[in-house]
Amino acid sequence: MDGLDLAALQKWIKNCAVLMQENKELLIALDSAVGDGDLGLTMTAGFDAARESIQEYSGNDLGKALMAAGMQMAKTVPSTMGTLVGSGFMEAGKCIRGMSILDRAAVISITAAFAEGIAHRGKASEGERTILDAICPAAAMFQKHITAGESLTAAGKNAWEAAQAGVEKTKSMLPVYGRAVYYGEKVLGKPDQGAVTGMFIYEALYKSLLV
Repeated sequence: MDGLDLAALQKWIKNCAVLMQENKELLIALDSAVGDGDLGLTMTAGFDAARESIQEYSGNDLGKALMAAGMQMAKTVPSTMGTLVGSGFMEAGKCIRGMSILDRAAVISITAAFAEGIAHRGKASEGERTILDAICPAAAMFQKHITAGESLTAAGKNAWEAAQAGVEKTKSMLPVYGRAVYYGEKVLGKPDQGAVTGMFIYEALYKSLLV
């Protein structure tokens, strides 16, 4: 696979929805330990809404399709993570407006823009125990392997593995944002729930690239 079309983007969002549903209880448990415990519910509802949006899209502009999916997610679950992830997809959509097929360079662009959109909206950076600690290294690894000439599938697998490694690193990070700050060192040894969410998004991307 050397590029992505609408069907591939639809598959990515659908895979996200499936993974969030399958791991809903895990996300609830992780979030309950340091927050309000609604992450599994918001990500399930949010990706269901995004999936319906992109499945219904029948145009040729992949940017519009992805932006609409992000907007629908943010509208459906206006929580912190719903807003962040929705913003990520909206930013990713902006950078590919007008495209009906995504070549390798455009695929790199949407993963970078997804991370940038979340960072900008959340005013956060990698290394602060957030979703960025999974998706930033994943995006960088994706770019590295695609630029090296590997297939999108192989690059996607390496990106997913980078996201998994990023989740592991959050176990040794102290929280900077949200309710988790009040727990301080008690969170050490546990993965950040946002980073776990980001890892699932990259697992979904990898599975959408399998041929």
